[in-house]
Amino acid sequence: MIKRFRKWVKRKLPSIIISTLILLLLILFFSPRIFVTIRSGEAGVLYLRLFGGTITDYVYPEGMHIVFPWDTMYVYNVKIQTTLHDFDVLTNRGLPIKLQLAIRFHPEYEMVGLLHQQVGPDYVNTIIIPEIESILRKKIGHFQPEDIYINRDNILTDILVKALDGLGQKFVKVNDVIIRKVSLPESIAKAIEDKLVMEQHLKAYDFRLLSEEKESERKRIEAEGIKQYQHIISQTLDKNLLTWQGINATLDLAKSDNAKVIVIGSGDEGLPVILNTGR
Repeated sequence: MIKRFRKWVKRKLPSIIISTLILLLLILFFSPRIFVTIRSGEAGVLYLRLFGGTITDYVYPEGMHIVFPWDTMYVYNVKIQTTLHDFDVLTNRGLPIKLQLAIRFHPEYEMVGLLHQQVGPDYVNTIIIPEIESILRKKIGHFQPEDIYINRDNILTDILVKALDGLGQKFVKVNDVIIRKVSLPESIAKAIEDKLVMEQHLKAYDFRLLSEEKESERKRIEAEGIKQYQHIISQTLDKNLLTWQGINATLDLAKSDNAKVIVIGSGDEGLPVILNTGR
């Protein structure tokens, strides 16, 4: 029996070697399809060519997976991603505005299978960008180009919030939509900028007028106060009081370190005369 087996092996050895080599070559050739690595922040969706198509109720986690070469593993990035998009939109006056957007999003992990089956890998251009464009066109179409250009009363912010609320985020979560730049035709932008400059000049002029009015009012109040003060003082002043105030002032001056006092006779109103008050 053993001899027979040996003879059979010896007779079939070339065929066995060739078959083994062919098998190894096939495995090597199909290894990228057989041994699939799902890296950090990714999720796998398996398509079974012979047994039911896309598996939607199970998401393949990170790590290495072995699949049959006739099946296909689709790997999705489920981390937060950013895509840039530029498009033109018309305002209520029919003037074009160019918006440059940055859209942050990520696929819903548990819904990756359905996302692949119903939308496909190009879901960004299939559902995210068209829906955001549609909502922004509807909202911005109600406003004037100047309001959008200067974001008056946070119009753009409100529009973006409503855009996020209005998105049918069934398979993909849109975290944020950022408007990087708003561009108008050069002539329109120049006209708006000139208007804004004139508005600032008018506001500055109004402020100066208000300041002058306040200053005039201050001076009037100050003058009335001085007038009342003089009126009150004039009723209490007499000759004796003035002489007494003069004597006190002369004494204070005589005590000063910077004065040398020489009294000769008396001055007007009976006050002493002070000479050589320099050092």
